[in-house]
Amino acid sequence: MTFTSILKIADDMVWGIPLIVLILFVGLFLTIRLRGLQIKRLSLAVHNLSANEGEGENGEISGFGALCTALSATIGTGNIVGVATALTAGGPGALFWMVAAAVLGTVTKYAECLLAVKYRVREKDGHIVGGPFYYIERGMGKNFKWLGKLFAFFGLGAGLLGIGTFTQINGITTAVNDFFDSENQWTVELFGRDYSWTVVIAGVILTICAALVIIGGLKRISGVAQVLVPFMAAVYIVSVLLILIFHAERIPEAVTLIFQDAFGLRAAAGGAAGSVMVTIQKGVARGIFSNEAGLGSAPIAAAAVQTEEPAAQGLVSMLGTVIDTVIICTMTGLAIVITGTWNMGLEGVNVTTKTFQLGLPFEPAVSSFLLLFSLVCFAFTTILGWNYYSEKCLEYLTGGSKRALKIYRRLYIFCIFIGPFMTVSQVWTIADIFNGLMAVPNLIAILALNGVVVRETKKYLQKVDACNEISP
Repeated sequence: MTFTSILKIADDMVWGIPLIVLILFVGLFLTIRLRGLQIKRLSLAVHNLSANEGEGENGEISGFGALCTALSATIGTGNIVGVATALTAGGPGALFWMVAAAVLGTVTKYAECLLAVKYRVREKDGHIVGGPFYYIERGMGKNFKWLGKLFAFFGLGAGLLGIGTFTQINGITTAVNDFFDSENQWTVELFGRDYSWTVVIAGVILTICAALVIIGGLKRISGVAQVLVPFMAAVYIVSVLLILIFHAERIPEAVTLIFQDAFGLRAAAGGAAGSVMVTIQKGVARGIFSNEAGLGSAPIAAAAVQTEEPAAQGLVSMLGTVIDTVIICTMTGLAIVITGTWNMGLEGVNVTTKTFQLGLPFEPAVSSFLLLFSLVCFAFTTILGWNYYSEKCLEYLTGGSKRALKIYRRLYIFCIFIGPFMTVSQVWTIADIFNGLMAVPNLIAILALNGVVVRETKKYLQKVDACNEISP
């Protein structure tokens, strides 16, 4: 049995029906308990973001900074490569389940970030720490500290071996290689295989740039994210929007295909339960990979925000899922279906590259460069964001050991460096496994503390509604 086949078995076990049902159930349960808060209070969330509520209060970064830090970790290769992988493996219907999971996941993101702010702690040196491990320990009780440590261990693995390193740098170097040396004319032998010099050079440059930012900690990561995230998202959204505009006549047909495939109504799918299950599995898994709702990663950044209102930051944080999946992933998936690149036998970033080449009214080289630029920015910021997340997991596991942190940063940077030399299938499978394992303890905690979420929400909304009644 090969290593790849072992990973496939583990992935199928982790992302089986039980976890998918749990993720969707938690989102649906919270949607009912909070009466559709993610829809009814979306405008309030936007208001809180624009008002930059809580600046100067207890915390380290602003609400906008926390959102950008979280988005820097979520807007990555999942939006470009992950969506393409979901559609090639699960069919166009995977996009429907990706968005459906995101709508429910929006309220899950709200709840976990609310809990992170409520149960955060200030360390002796003055810096703020928080996240699932703290609301498990402080909210559920000391007897469940083992569950918090379990989450921290899985989060450490996700950052080091999954979302934070291998998938991002692999996606970047693959795209750079396809653009500058698609025929692999300039190669060098490493680890028993031939690699293009473009892969090696790009990997070294990205590793150095990441190391320079990582050494600066949260404030430097947040500062870089606040500059890069809005800019890179705007460039990518405009590019995909152009594809949709220039092929607007195909949108109705694409939407019909997505819905038919989502429920096994296409003739090719034959309505088989197995085909539908694969579609749901790939859609939900890639959706969670993209927006991380329920994983417990975003709460780690939210805990450091400058506010005294847990629910206020919960509303701001939930916008991350809306921006990441409901908007960016939907646009990407729709463009892929419209151009038909999901069914051309391509893999990974090559699917989205072909989508840009066929969909944009530019020369193929220009279209490819636009995608390359977006991918590099997306993946680079994800590397930074997940370094912060995984460092906080390590801090919890080691009791704040400075020596362990220094060693870990070097190891994280080393994993970035070797990422380009991992195979695509292995990289994404490892990331999927750690994602799923992270979600379990976090979702258990959210369910256990849902009463706290409801009480904090009611208290905050009553205050907001009272202020609105007083205001002219």
